[in-house]
Amino acid sequence: MQKWSNRLFLVMVFAFMLVVSACSNGEKETGGEAKKEGNSKNISIATGGTGGTYYPLGGSMANIITDHTGIEANAQSSGASAENLTAIKNGDVDIAFTQTDIASYAVSGKEMFKGAPIENFQGIGTLYPETIQIVTTKDSGIKSVSDLKGKTVSVGAPGSGTAPNAQQILELYGLSFDDIKKQDLSFDESTDGIQSGSIDAAFITAGTPTGAVEALSAQKEIKIIPIEKDKAQALIKKYPYYAEDTVPKGTYKITEDVPTVAVKAMLVVGDTLDEESVYNITKAIFDHTDKITHAKGELIKAETALEGLGDLKLHPGAEKYFKEKGISK
Repeated sequence: MQKWSNRLFLVMVFAFMLVVSACSNGEKETGGEAKKEGNSKNISIATGGTGGTYYPLGGSMANIITDHTGIEANAQSSGASAENLTAIKNGDVDIAFTQTDIASYAVSGKEMFKGAPIENFQGIGTLYPETIQIVTTKDSGIKSVSDLKGKTVSVGAPGSGTAPNAQQILELYGLSFDDIKKQDLSFDESTDGIQSGSIDAAFITAGTPTGAVEALSAQKEIKIIPIEKDKAQALIKKYPYYAEDTVPKGTYKITEDVPTVAVKAMLVVGDTLDEESVYNITKAIFDHTDKITHAKGELIKAETALEGLGDLKLHPGAEKYFKEKGISK
């Protein structure tokens, strides 16, 4: 009987030790998982159409953020600038690409935001010039902006920043949307239309080279319509967020430099994202621009990231990063 009691006691002790061990491991695993969840976030980045610059660039930046912050970042295609700011307003995304001019319209309640300003976003920084490219084919006979009168012309996807650019440039030449057969097409749809002959020309506001235009240039001999220096200066005087720019020869196989204008691409963030996260995101992007796989990575620098912001406010997290770098507006 004593022998049986000893065996029973040993079994009970062993069972108790197993239970304690399991509970201990469970607490460690649960605690570890909770810690992991507490220190990580999932954020979404609104970019643009797949044929533009925002989408591949956003994908590259999402990878950098994920690799260097522990924040899981995902880039998603969209209708670009104006649509992206609306998505920020609605809380559908955390970070967005936009143009500096469109961000200015949003804050002031002008253009597509007339009567409905958006105020719940702040800047992370500007990135690179977004060139206004008026694309057609060499065989179209279109040589100037004035020649667009009566033509079928795409002015960008609905909600993008391209349409205001097109409208303002047409005004320089005494034209309006009523003088063209306006089409609201994405970059891919625009270049497909030019290739098929269903449209004559397209306004494309994006960093050069733009993927959709490169694809078209592989099929057709294209032409970029110039914006002459005097017209560019008149545009800049009226709308200070523009700057003179050039589509260099060799781009899309063109044989000479083409004068035009540009706005700046920028990143904005919803003002509910906390300071520490935005600081880490800003630092990850601007400290690792060498890891941006898109060609525009060469133009993205912390030293120039506050240029073109105008009156737009920086998020406190971004401001902290640039102060540490000794960079100010």
